[in-house]
Amino acid sequence: MSRNFKVGLFVTIAILTTTFTFYFWQIFKTPNLQMDKQTSFALLIPEKATYKTVLDSLNKHDVINDHISFQFLAKLLNYPEKVKPGRYVIKPNSNNYEVVKKLSAGNQDAVKLTFNNIRLKEDLITRIGSRFEFGEEGFRKALNDPAVCNKYGLDTLTIVSMFLPNTYEIYWTTGTEKFLDRMHSEYKKYWNEERTAKAKAIGLTPVQVSILASIVEEEQARKVDERAKVAGLYMNRLNAQMPLQADPTIKFALQDFAIKRILNGQLLIKSPYNTYVNVGLPPGPIRVADLNSLNAVLNYDKHDYVYMCAKADLSGYHAFATNYADHLNNARMYQAELNRLKIMK
Repeated sequence: MSRNFKVGLFVTIAILTTTFTFYFWQIFKTPNLQMDKQTSFALLIPEKATYKTVLDSLNKHDVINDHISFQFLAKLLNYPEKVKPGRYVIKPNSNNYEVVKKLSAGNQDAVKLTFNNIRLKEDLITRIGSRFEFGEEGFRKALNDPAVCNKYGLDTLTIVSMFLPNTYEIYWTTGTEKFLDRMHSEYKKYWNEERTAKAKAIGLTPVQVSILASIVEEEQARKVDERAKVAGLYMNRLNAQMPLQADPTIKFALQDFAIKRILNGQLLIKSPYNTYVNVGLPPGPIRVADLNSLNAVLNYDKHDYVYMCAKADLSGYHAFATNYADHLNNARMYQAELNRLKIMK
């Protein structure tokens, strides 16, 4: 073998080695996913998904730049046999190796679930069900199942009181039962021994606190600093066995939350939520009460007010009264302002 041949062979091998080394370096380390994009992509892989399902999803959302290099590395690392369900966040300019290793290991990213300002149970179902694999229908079925609700000491009307508005991190693949267990765990953390004793001291159960808090929040959504005062008024009415006469419960009974002015005829609606007709609390919350409202009930202001109406200055606050004559005067001023502004309903 001549010296020139050896040199040529060495050079050829060196070039090929360099070429393949560079190619493999590109396959492993060069950014190839979410190229030229500013936001991350959440890849959802459902139960029993296949490697093809994953590729179809990545292709549909135009996540991969070089498909050949991605599939080559995926097969090299045996990912087609290691597909695991979950939610995986792919960041801009990720490389093949980072993503394939993450998917193979099943290192999914939790859903950052935040819910607040929820009125109806159906709103809660839509907000939460759409964020997880169990979906809206599965969640709806669970919340309307008496046996499921009974597991947590609640019923289909009071189950919404178990959901405390906050931010939670929960895996997308979490099943309905485990999700509800988590919400119940958070509920029990709030309803610790101290708060449960405080509720008992004011003559209410935790569920009743939630129901009253939902009314307080609907009555005073804007001015959080007035909620304890509103709660005190309703507690005075409950303790005196007077009807709560809470306008938000009429809106709930009518399922019309755009009403600005409650008319006398609407006060006669036949519903267990009509607190003008029925004495005591309605059978369930009229919204998902937040922590401010729950705390406002537990720490309600002690005063003698039993009447209130919106202030005529439309500031968002209420005019309170201890007697009906003063209340009528406050109400006339408010009604006059509505008439002036031509707000009829």
